[in-house]
Amino acid sequence: MSDRKLLVTSALPYANGPIHLGHLVEYIQTDIWTRFQKQQGNECYFVCADDTHGTPIMLKADAEGITPEELIALVQKQHLADFTDFGIIFDNYHSTHSQENKTLSALIYQRLKEAGFIDSAEISQAFDPVKNMFLPDRFIKGQCPKCKAPDQYGDSCEVCGATYSPTELINAVSVISGEKPIEKKSLHYFFKLTDFTDMLKQWTTAGHLQPEVTNKLSEWFEHGLQKWDISRDAPYFGFEIPDTPGKYFYVWLDAPIGYMASFKNLCDKANLDFDEFWGKDSNAELYHFIGKDIIYFHALFWPAMLSGAGFRTPTAIFAHGFLTVNGEKMSKSRGTFIKARTYLEHLNPEYLRYYFAAKLNAGVDDIDLSFDDFTQRVNSDLIGKVVNIASRCSGFIKKRFGGKLSSNCSEPELFKEFINANKKIASLYEQREFGKAMREIMALADRANQYIDEKKPWLIAKDENTGTELHEVCSMGINLFRILITYLKPVLPILSHNSEIFLNINDQAWPTELTMPLLDHTINPFKALMTRVEKEKIDAVIEASKEDLSKEQTEIKNFEPIAETIEFDDFAKIDLRIAKIIKAELVEDADKLLQLTVDIGDETRNIFAGIKSAYAPEDLEGRMTVVVANLRPRKMRFGVSESMVLATGPGGKDLWLLSPDSGAKAGMKVK
Repeated sequence: MSDRKLLVTSALPYANGPIHLGHLVEYIQTDIWTRFQKQQGNECYFVCADDTHGTPIMLKADAEGITPEELIALVQKQHLADFTDFGIIFDNYHSTHSQENKTLSALIYQRLKEAGFIDSAEISQAFDPVKNMFLPDRFIKGQCPKCKAPDQYGDSCEVCGATYSPTELINAVSVISGEKPIEKKSLHYFFKLTDFTDMLKQWTTAGHLQPEVTNKLSEWFEHGLQKWDISRDAPYFGFEIPDTPGKYFYVWLDAPIGYMASFKNLCDKANLDFDEFWGKDSNAELYHFIGKDIIYFHALFWPAMLSGAGFRTPTAIFAHGFLTVNGEKMSKSRGTFIKARTYLEHLNPEYLRYYFAAKLNAGVDDIDLSFDDFTQRVNSDLIGKVVNIASRCSGFIKKRFGGKLSSNCSEPELFKEFINANKKIASLYEQREFGKAMREIMALADRANQYIDEKKPWLIAKDENTGTELHEVCSMGINLFRILITYLKPVLPILSHNSEIFLNINDQAWPTELTMPLLDHTINPFKALMTRVEKEKIDAVIEASKEDLSKEQTEIKNFEPIAETIEFDDFAKIDLRIAKIIKAELVEDADKLLQLTVDIGDETRNIFAGIKSAYAPEDLEGRMTVVVANLRPRKMRFGVSESMVLATGPGGKDLWLLSPDSGAKAGMKVK
């Protein structure tokens, strides 16, 4: 037994909807890593919980005519069922709406307050006069105050990337009631993140984060950290701040504390020492797996809160990228926004576990689920290479040798070659380089199949006088299959378990140099361990995932407010010109933007356009479009944007650049 003690968490899924394939990237990644640690003999605990607080939960419960408590109980049951059926096994799965979390949140807050890290101030907020409640930023929409793009949230613009306060939005309306918000003052409480600037600069550069995450966070330090608003006003579903009636902890304060609360719940059930893992002097390892969209909360707020309250900080935070499907964002209309349960109704969950493993690495790159590649990879690797070994060899063992393996290892060097790969593969698993680990394992599978093809047991079997050779060749194949399955066990627990039943062996630990082949050992009759991916089943998943978006799109159109009336003279000031896109390229670190170089007749302009979701750069070069030629240049984080291209549509993939009729030339004025 190793002396390593590890506590591992995944980000808490929000309790207002079902698990989908995008979520599963993280939970499968974490489950593979924790299964590997346990297979190594390490003391490892994997805990998680539903994230249950906040305005969205309260409003959804109200819309469904149930209490928030009833909603989160129902969703948690669904979440846990989906995770379990995908082979994701937690040592404890809890809820942020728990007594443990309430106690720990109050404790951390009190410690921060006593240490002088909590401040208060009266602020103006958007208030819905119909619903009689303050509005979170995401419940306000309007025109961006910077680029004037419509239908933007109250905190940031998805088109130009600008950040602002909800009060700056143009023609703002409440998403809940459709009414124009009013401003109302309220006393709020703040965590003084600025007091931890030096501590965080050191912590974020001390190897706790991936290099690209550290680089990204350096931008926040350049702009200066700000105080963090940790309170919300009633009505709100969450924990009331101690001794402060009508004020509640913002969901992002108690959500990460949910990691501690879930582990505390496990400690009470399993008689574990909480302080051994969370105390300031803890020698245990603490790891958080998260999506790259919540890095700010986990890599700045969270370690600062823990440090200020006298707890240890994480050993490391591992961020991953987003999931695309067939090269695009998940889409309800295309049937690629796939819920976990929909997938499970048609396809083997271990197909997806293996495919994600084959694509994942230690970085924060997005990964793509290409169904053609998915089918080919699963059928080729798992069926054609791995399971095929057992299938090819077991029949001869059963028919000719009563199901018993040879008492002699005929190829000790080959067996040793497979065993000696254990350290390299283990290192790749440890470093979360799962894709590289899968390639190493499949290279061994190729080697095993090469051995069988060279020996040709199907030809040996035709000669009744070569029984010993046939026995040894097929027994060798079964032993190589056993080692491959052991290496794949963190990724494919069900296949591994069924293989262990076939092999008639106990739960397998990680192979080491002391691992011996199975000799003179009786195996069970072979049963199909995995079937091929069928295109019809993938088609069924996509079809079952399609939704009619006509109602949703109508609601968007009805919601988008008409801008204030302008005079003709105002409109006449806009100089619209035909432009030819002569160059288009991606903008590094920008999720929405493409950089365009356009010819407007007598000069070229540089434009940053939020159209990446709808267009690839190579689709734009040489195309004619329409630009606002006299727009004041605007300095952005990525450079200066000198004009604006015009587009229409609800957004996302459904966005279309305005294009002139044939015969238009660059520089022509649009009348």
